[in-house]
Amino acid sequence: MQNIIDRFIGYVKIDTQSDASSKTTPSTKKQWVLAHKLVEELEQIGMQNVTIDENAYIMATLPSNVDHEVPTIGFISHFDTTPDFSGTNVNPQIIKNYDGKDIILNKEQNIVLSPQYFEDLLLYKGQTLITTDGTTLLGADDKAGVAEIITAMEYLIKHPEIKHGRIRVGFTPDEEIGRGAHKFDVPAFGAEWAYTMDGSQIGELEYENFNAAEAKMSISGKSVHPGYAKDKMVNAIVVANEIVSRLPKNEVPEKTTDRDGFFHVHHMNGEIENAEIELIIRDHDRTKFEERKLLLEHIVQNLNKSYNDCITLKIHDQYYNMREKIEPVFHIVEIAKEAMQAIGIQPIIKPIRGGTDGSQLSFMGLPCPNIFAGGHNFHGKYEYVPVESMQKAVKVIVKICELTAKK
Repeated sequence: MQNIIDRFIGYVKIDTQSDASSKTTPSTKKQWVLAHKLVEELEQIGMQNVTIDENAYIMATLPSNVDHEVPTIGFISHFDTTPDFSGTNVNPQIIKNYDGKDIILNKEQNIVLSPQYFEDLLLYKGQTLITTDGTTLLGADDKAGVAEIITAMEYLIKHPEIKHGRIRVGFTPDEEIGRGAHKFDVPAFGAEWAYTMDGSQIGELEYENFNAAEAKMSISGKSVHPGYAKDKMVNAIVVANEIVSRLPKNEVPEKTTDRDGFFHVHHMNGEIENAEIELIIRDHDRTKFEERKLLLEHIVQNLNKSYNDCITLKIHDQYYNMREKIEPVFHIVEIAKEAMQAIGIQPIIKPIRGGTDGSQLSFMGLPCPNIFAGGHNFHGKYEYVPVESMQKAVKVIVKICELTAKK
């Protein structure tokens, strides 16, 4: 247990926050610090063909130890953390034998991690939890996944009696800003399929995610003295409000769940002359996804007739539901499911209400379901990870490698 605790804490203390406004890869120089540390560690544990490219994408190989043909498989995690909350000076707290009660993260600021609000805590009574100190995020998303992959590879190297084929591992920057797979060299990785270790609760196994698009609208108004504005003024703020009011009121994140899609207005500002709206469109169903984009286009077209073409709309597809690419090779999900069951974990198979590097990688030719890494409450001060969940994730990786060699 202490090995993975030390490894994980060593990672989270390095600030790797990414930056969506940056044009470089990685988006922040500080990501290089952990990237170089990971390269050194992979070499130290005995991995071969350890590489890091000019964009900080890391790859390494564990050679096969069987004499028959086995598919090359991979395991992938990202080492950046979200720009949504501070990742500077992370000070993890270790809670041994959790008693099921409130955890005081920060006494001075009265920040409490409570099972009355975060009910999942009660699943881990008696276990060892790693939490924040209430002032930063933790970084289990996805440094838990990184720690699990490296620990699993180290275990396989130390236990050659466990038979496996050729294993590839990959660590990426900038996943949290949607760019984690953008410069991932799938041919160089050379795996038939892979798994991202980037899920949450123990048992999660995911091969569906949203189809996703972003939309940006610019509205050009006309400012006229309000006393003489009749039939002359076009108030861009009013037009922006009218656009939002025509979206389905119940198809928003706070009113949807499971496979429900939504529109999410996340940015809106303006004055009389100019206004801007930014929103995202999400749906698991590809047909409904396309219908949502058409609805937005129709809203804009109709309002442009009333307001003399003052609205400009741009829609950009971000990623698609990886189920489309994974269903034809569904045995890769079955292997992960069997691995979990073999070590006493009940698989929780559900759609991701979000995206994953695995989605983009699947459409780049690398089918890539997502497996739990164990953390909870990502992207904020209440983030925590049970150590036992990380240990189980290591065992799942090892078992997948073992089962693949038997197929």
